[in-house]
Amino acid sequence: MKVLLWHVHGSWTTSFVQGPHEYLLPVTPDRGPDGLGRARTWDWPASVREVTPEELRTEDVDVVVLQRVSELALVREWLGREPGHDLPAVFLEHNAPDGAVPNTRHPLADQAEIPIAHVTYFNQLFYDNGTAPTVVIEHGIVDPGERYTGELARAAIVVNEPVRRGRYTGGDLLPLLSSAAPLDVFGMGLTGLDDSYGLDRERLGLFEDLPQAAMHAELARRRVYVHPVRWTSLGLSLLEAMHLGMPVVALATTEAVEAVPAEAGVLSTRPQRLADAVRTFVHEPDAARLAGKAARAAALERYGLARFLADWDRLLEEVTR
Repeated sequence: MKVLLWHVHGSWTTSFVQGPHEYLLPVTPDRGPDGLGRARTWDWPASVREVTPEELRTEDVDVVVLQRVSELALVREWLGREPGHDLPAVFLEHNAPDGAVPNTRHPLADQAEIPIAHVTYFNQLFYDNGTAPTVVIEHGIVDPGERYTGELARAAIVVNEPVRRGRYTGGDLLPLLSSAAPLDVFGMGLTGLDDSYGLDRERLGLFEDLPQAAMHAELARRRVYVHPVRWTSLGLSLLEAMHLGMPVVALATTEAVEAVPAEAGVLSTRPQRLADAVRTFVHEPDAARLAGKAARAAALERYGLARFLADWDRLLEEVTR
């Protein structure tokens, strides 16, 4: 099929475009949010092709995977077609509901033409989808391999825009966690993180927007992966860390309680327990390695790439039938 989708979520798209289709990504001169084109920090296959809005008019698109409500209007404007009517469509919902949870209405609630594909069962449960058709297709990861060494007695965190997002991503928990072990934070929008939470720069490393392969290599050198996020969808970086063979210490919130089995680390809603677990793993490398092997086994079983792609193929075939 020719699948139209926008470059919105680079890590998720990296897995999605490993399938057997041709993937059309809009590109605009400014490479803004509506035309970012191909990724620059992820490795995508040649089947991912950039197309301008003008070129889309002549492309025989089979299906569109929408990820933002604004893309409905872009499809109408750029293709002259109506999603869900004369162009098969799926709405991929990456995010956990926000606002008046658990009464948050999904923007596509109560329509019947476009199924909503949630990435976790938690999200499907907590959104009010009304009578809209819904399906859950859990994440799949391009396996980076078991690369864990844990040679650095430090904790790793991957988070984007922790200063702006604040309590959502658990920035306020970092001082306590950094008292248990030095922290290395990877992601985008990290500037000012130390000042925002009074963190000691001697116990904090900031790694801004590394290419995925480089980030994986660095993560695997850290002793433990920490996921202090209060409220978000299931982070792909958490699943990638598990694939690498890292032990996990995480807040027991949203879908993390389903993704991380007890033998793979420690989950709790008590911040002090998380700090204690970080301290234990940092000082007991054998226990960390054992938990990391359990984390990798669990991730491979539930979040493998083959299952993910097969689930998406079934859905795309259904909507284009």
